[in-house]
Amino acid sequence: MNASVWDGAGRRIRIQEVGPRDGLQLEARFVPTKEKIALINALSSCGLEKIEVTSFTSPAAVPALRDAEIVMREIERRPGVMYTALVPNMRGTERAIEARADEVNLVMSVSETHNRCNLRMSCSQSLSALTEAISLARSASVPTNVSLSCVFGCPMEGDVSKEEVSDWIQRFVDLGVQGITLCDTTGMAFPPQVVELATHARLRQITGVDFTLHFHNTRGMGLANLLAAISTGLDRFDASLGGLGGCPYAPGASGNICTEEVVHALDLMGYDTGIDLSKLVETAARLPSLVGHDVPSQIVRAGLRLDLHPIPNDEGIKSKPRMVAAGAERQTLEPHAPTPLLLTKRR
Repeated sequence: MNASVWDGAGRRIRIQEVGPRDGLQLEARFVPTKEKIALINALSSCGLEKIEVTSFTSPAAVPALRDAEIVMREIERRPGVMYTALVPNMRGTERAIEARADEVNLVMSVSETHNRCNLRMSCSQSLSALTEAISLARSASVPTNVSLSCVFGCPMEGDVSKEEVSDWIQRFVDLGVQGITLCDTTGMAFPPQVVELATHARLRQITGVDFTLHFHNTRGMGLANLLAAISTGLDRFDASLGGLGGCPYAPGASGNICTEEVVHALDLMGYDTGIDLSKLVETAARLPSLVGHDVPSQIVRAGLRLDLHPIPNDEGIKSKPRMVAAGAERQTLEPHAPTPLLLTKRR
């Protein structure tokens, strides 16, 4: 990795928020429509340039987003923010355009097996459907982005060759889309692979198309992968508030890279994200009450690097239980008592 990646020197990195769609679509608890709208309005005030609001898919397939039209129509539109929506087909494109989406984000997988599981179509059928959708959006003067799933690996097929990914990229460049997102759908990417694909596909040499990287943190490499991409010159990334998200076809897959964690890290390295981190963290702190459980975000749990804590009083120090390693039994120690062996074997 290029050593300069650690010194942002004011370089602009664009973080695009996908939490309202990718983060909420798999939640068991339905987030009320008014709460979704309020969440998106709060995100709009944080300085984000693009927010993926919802998904115009079948309500039977994604019941958590069955209120897509209402949400897209009733959010407050802030100047300078693009409000996009995920669509898998022609009907979804029609609905998104009718609801005044600023962009349609078309989706398909470069893995035949994953595409059939996720969209119930072959890759060639998806290409045909998306070609029609791109034409419809163009006629309505609505920009199109194409998200290619599983470009860094498929949980059922394994690795996808960089040559095959490059071929899919070129197909959509030739169709005249404005953006292409390369998705690490199930968290299989690793830094050298990210650099290799970006270099092989010559992403920096393709003009007229904005390339976005979409990483998941399933195996703890999300931020490392993002930095690897930055080292190649890429500067657009999806992220999800609170680290919400996942994939129904990859058991154990965790959410997207966490927006507030990414912005916190990039700020410390001197990059310019244009995002108000304090407002972003305040917004993320609302998520547990909305979804009914804790969220993966370490920033929500621990705070920012310099969020300091009061010094505990002497009595508090004496009475505080001593923490032990995960899997070991906890023991509360009396002050000044001899320290026993803390790691006791479970029987």
